[in-house]
Amino acid sequence: MSARLSTAIKLGQAAKGILRKTRSLPDVGFEDMHQHEHFGVEPMLLALSMELALKAWFVFDYDDPKPARSHNLAQLFKKLKPEGREKLDAEFKKAVAPYHPNLLYPDYSIRDILYQHKDAFIDWRYLHETKSTMFDRGAFEATLEMVLIEFDKRYRIERVEPLWRS
Repeated sequence: MSARLSTAIKLGQAAKGILRKTRSLPDVGFEDMHQHEHFGVEPMLLALSMELALKAWFVFDYDDPKPARSHNLAQLFKKLKPEGREKLDAEFKKAVAPYHPNLLYPDYSIRDILYQHKDAFIDWRYLHETKSTMFDRGAFEATLEMVLIEFDKRYRIERVEPLWRS
C-alpha cells in the first residue's frame, strides 16, 4: 500500500472517530446551550472532522501524502479534483439537501454549506473571540457523514494470507 493511500485512510478514520466522539456528547436544549460545559466543542470537532475528511479525499486524489495546509473548508473542497467535487455535490443534492433545505441558496450545494462554515474550526476553537455563532449542526453533520461514506466507497481493504506458512 502506498504512503498516499495509507495516509488518506488514516485521515478518513480519524474523521470518523471524531464524528463518533461528537455524537457521544450529551444533547443540550437551546435554552441551556450557554450554560453547557461542551458549548462550542461540537461545532469545533465537527469542523475538524470535515477538515480531515476533505484532506483524506485530497491525499487520495494526488500522489502526495501531505494534505493541504488549511483549516478553510471551502478552500480544501476547491483543491479536490473536479470529478471528486462533482461527485460530492451530486451526492449532497441527493442525500442531504432534501432533508436539510436552505432557502437562502436557490441551487443549494455542498459548496454553500462548506463556505457558510468555512472557518468553523477556528471560530469555535477560540470561542472568546468568535466571529460567528451560526452553525447548522444538522445539515453540517449530515454533509460530513455523506463525505465520509463517499470516501469509504473509494477503496476496499482485503485481508491477504501468505501463500506459505513458516
